[in-house]
Amino acid sequence: MKISLLTYSSKPRGGVVHTLALAEALARAGQDVSVWSLGRGGDSTFFRAVDPAVDVRLVPFEHRDGESVGERILRSIDVLRQAFTPDEYDIVHAQDCISANAVGRCIRTIHHLDEFTTPELAACHERAITAPYARICVSDAVASDVRRGWGLEPTVIPNGVDAERFTAAAESSRSHWHEKFGRYVLAVGGIEPRKGSLDLLDAFARLPHRDLRLVFAGGETLFDYRDYRAEFEIRATELGIEPVMLGTVDDDELPHLVAQAAVLPFFSTKEGFGLAAMEALAASTPVVARDLPVLREVFGDSVSYADSVDAMAAELQRALGDPRNPLPGLTLARSLTWDEAARRHIEFYSSLR
Repeated sequence: MKISLLTYSSKPRGGVVHTLALAEALARAGQDVSVWSLGRGGDSTFFRAVDPAVDVRLVPFEHRDGESVGERILRSIDVLRQAFTPDEYDIVHAQDCISANAVGRCIRTIHHLDEFTTPELAACHERAITAPYARICVSDAVASDVRRGWGLEPTVIPNGVDAERFTAAAESSRSHWHEKFGRYVLAVGGIEPRKGSLDLLDAFARLPHRDLRLVFAGGETLFDYRDYRAEFEIRATELGIEPVMLGTVDDDELPHLVAQAAVLPFFSTKEGFGLAAMEALAASTPVVARDLPVLREVFGDSVSYADSVDAMAAELQRALGDPRNPLPGLTLARSLTWDEAARRHIEFYSSLR
């Protein structure tokens, strides 16, 4: 089959990581795969090297000062729509609401559901759920939300995880991140409401170990979270915390950063799967997660859960002092391969033809 996977950015966000890994696994399985995306900020390549077996099509997308979020989303859709060539492909598979709105007839993976108040974004989100002719979700919890909200029946295909890359980092003798920061708590994903960054800040402030550092990796997003970021900075000052903001970390360095962390908090208020937390388990790094049904489904007993700031602080403290046996989490992460995800996608694609 000739397959096109579409995503919205060249930066290392979860959906982009998913798209590239799935594309490479599909290519290993003998499929003819192209990945289309917008090259944001002048990017002519993705944030990491992509297997040459995958055809990469990055559409230039210039930055415009003063553009609102709604305007940027609508322009993203229009630019991708004008460039995309759907007649080249047997399967067109959009991984987000921007690409689903841009490409017309397609399959859509719904990674998680959002709630938008901006009219343009709300309409974009709605169309990206209802217009595709078939849908995939990466967890039963999200599929259940789609069934309840729209009466649609998605197929569930879990994420894969590149477990070996993170396990190898944990087994490496390199310790440069630990040497740089000492003992640190690592959050992956930037400062934004969906990631629960303020709750993490308040929970961290309750920890008794003043030698700990709070480190954030990641950040690029289409949305404007300046007000939330300002609130975060004010709160950090009030609490006397100086978080380390790394921004985007080189893809080769990320496994080492994760593996050398003392604990990875995962306090998202909404998730579809939790790839960053699964990568931490592959590195034998303990994870404390917000108590959400989707995370219970995906992670089972391999992580600790908390449903309030006090509980988050208590579980972080427990993970720092007496971390749980990493073997169940490592076993879980190793069981979720991209090759298996690709096999199930091929089976799903074939069922639709």
